Amino acid sequence: MITKLSQQDIKRYNWYIWKFFIGCFAFVVILIGLTTLGVFGTLPSLRDLENPKSDQASEIISSDKQIIGKYYFKNRSSVTYKEISPDVINALVAKEDNHFYAHSGIDFWRTFSIIPYNLVGKKQGASTITQQLALNLFSDHARAKNPLKRFIQKLQELIIAVRIEKHYTKQEIITMYLNTVDFGSNTFGIASAAQTYFNTTPANLKADQAATLIQMLTAPTKNSPVRHPDRAKSNRNFTLKRMADEGFISDGQAAEYQAKPLGLDYHQTDHNEGLAPYFRSVLKDDIKNILSTLTKADGTPYDIDRDGLKIYTTLNSKMQQYAEEAQQKYMRDLQNQFNTQWHGVKLSEKIKNYKLLIDQGIHQSDRYRELKSDGLSEEEIMHNFYTKDTLNLFTWRGDIDTVMKPVDSIVYCKMLLRNAVMSMDPTTGFVKAWVGGINFEHFKYDQVKQGARQVGSTAKPFTYAVAIDNGYSPCFPVDNVPVTITGYGSGPWTPGSSPLETLQGKITLRQALAHSQNWVTAYIMNEVHPEPVAELIKRLGIHNDVPAYPSICLGVFDATVMDMTAAYSTFVNHGVWTEPTYLLRIEDKNGNLLYTHTPKVKQVMNEQNAYVMVDMLRSVVDMTGATGNRLRWHEGYGRFTNPIGGKTGTTQENSDGWFIGITPKLVTGVWTGCENRDFHFRTTRMGEGSNSALPIFGYYLKKVYADESLGIKANQDFELPKKGLSMVLDCGVYNQDQKSTNDVDKKLSF
Repeated sequence: MITKLSQQDIKRYNWYIWKFFIGCFAFVVILIGLTTLGVFGTLPSLRDLENPKSDQASEIISSDKQIIGKYYFKNRSSVTYKEISPDVINALVAKEDNHFYAHSGIDFWRTFSIIPYNLVGKKQGASTITQQLALNLFSDHARAKNPLKRFIQKLQELIIAVRIEKHYTKQEIITMYLNTVDFGSNTFGIASAAQTYFNTTPANLKADQAATLIQMLTAPTKNSPVRHPDRAKSNRNFTLKRMADEGFISDGQAAEYQAKPLGLDYHQTDHNEGLAPYFRSVLKDDIKNILSTLTKADGTPYDIDRDGLKIYTTLNSKMQQYAEEAQQKYMRDLQNQFNTQWHGVKLSEKIKNYKLLIDQGIHQSDRYRELKSDGLSEEEIMHNFYTKDTLNLFTWRGDIDTVMKPVDSIVYCKMLLRNAVMSMDPTTGFVKAWVGGINFEHFKYDQVKQGARQVGSTAKPFTYAVAIDNGYSPCFPVDNVPVTITGYGSGPWTPGSSPLETLQGKITLRQALAHSQNWVTAYIMNEVHPEPVAELIKRLGIHNDVPAYPSICLGVFDATVMDMTAAYSTFVNHGVWTEPTYLLRIEDKNGNLLYTHTPKVKQVMNEQNAYVMVDMLRSVVDMTGATGNRLRWHEGYGRFTNPIGGKTGTTQENSDGWFIGITPKLVTGVWTGCENRDFHFRTTRMGEGSNSALPIFGYYLKKVYADESLGIKANQDFELPKKGLSMVLDCGVYNQDQKSTNDVDKKLSF
């Protein structure tokens, strides 16, 4: 039997209910007050709101205004409102916050309707765009599991959201939000997302692409179009429907977009991939050194991975691509030539210091360091290296997984040819292309700036330059016979002949350089003495120590590709050495200048003598049978008709192959060799610079000349000295004494 409540009981119960609601309201008000005062955590100040902090990737920008790479902790780049497609903004508003333009940061109906769900830990999509921005910028990104803590966290977001709405326009809020949100795959912000998933910019995103990205926001991993394409497509279509419901697109447009596939063009950003990874690695170290001397206005240091710096470089993205393509095109074939020479040969019997080099390779490997850090003994580590395992190896056809002993992978890597290419403008010193190795993921050591190798015959022009400075003419005749040099504290020195040194009798200096003749070069060294040659090499920017010994005339010293390329640029640049420049300036994320580079420039030779050297280097390419003559007749990488000069280089036992090519607007250095000099080609025919390095120069230059947008024309000629020439350069008379056929001359190439 139900007892009827008296009027007094009803009033009493109503009063309890009112007290409960008043108490709850008071509790909430007190919590809001305490939250505002920062009792539960500091809220952002006015200054914080005006300068919100979020990690942004620093961008590396090429001379042709392309982003060729980024440095980041989180891959995030910022864009302006005008740089975002309206479809992106409409998709965001339709799906996440359809009252965005009507509320002041809080959608009260949605907020209070989901409070019960949040109290029991069930996440509901009631947060406005502004609240989500507050969470992204100023709150702890980890959502609290405790109901009370989560409620307080929600209050913090509400308060911050209201403050944000007071200080920013709706457009600014949308822009900040889209620049901070997580799109998975370590991709943050709409700019990085557009590039990663569709290989485009935010401005060019279509409605279906925008819907695909926006649907990811609630759960980037769960809704990933890469990992879960069916779920992503379903969510995309729902977002398109919401856009139609809100009037942003028509029902017909929505249906048309919904019928389309996802159409991804997925490119996950990786520091090991993309253009110029070796360059980016070296550049990062340089920038860190620069930033160590600078501080922000608040006294804190700059962080290259978080501060969204703009790094402007001299590299040209197209020329960089052409250099990398030239390397890939030729090195695959060259590696096959190398492997063929060593096929069936027992390496331990033919390679000097074989066991020592392999042992060093083991102890220098990442695998050894990891096993050592795991506490394994030396015996256990060696057992591991001689036990078969599944390994990932680099090949020119792509990475492969194979089963082999780790020690055999050390041998495999030792037998891989390495290569480096650098191309620069000889006048400005601007580096246009930088290929520091064959694969950055597997072999991170840069061979352009960091790796110095013996230069071989590419050093010969330095001795001839000193001779020209001492009044010798390119037409000066010398008997091509053995020469012995004594003194200089190194004992008698008699260089051997070049492997294919067949020019007999008197030959001119021009012929000797063109055919890379050792005896004539040694004769000139004896005439001019080592000290001036060593001094010139130093003034030409070679940083490695070069002792004043006679043998330096044949390149028995080490130098980097960068230094050698810059040295040859001096000849083209009228005798003026210009420091290679690859970093122009650094700006902060707001465009404020932090650093600008001022290159070093110095006059090393007089203009006339520099031009004479250019003319002699042209003979290396123009003269029939000369070491660079392939550039005139080879079907694949040759057939050039324009002015080109250069010099090949081949070191002892064919360990290093060089070619440094000069044109009026570009000087390009190419080096090829194994990691250790004891691993090398077995014959000079294969290991000589004209075979191992010159072809890459040819393939690269062909692509450069074919691209009219670069403005580097094949018909440009080297500039004559402003004051003219006082030296006769025409040595055509000597050809009367030089009998040879085209076939024989080609064999002289070395």
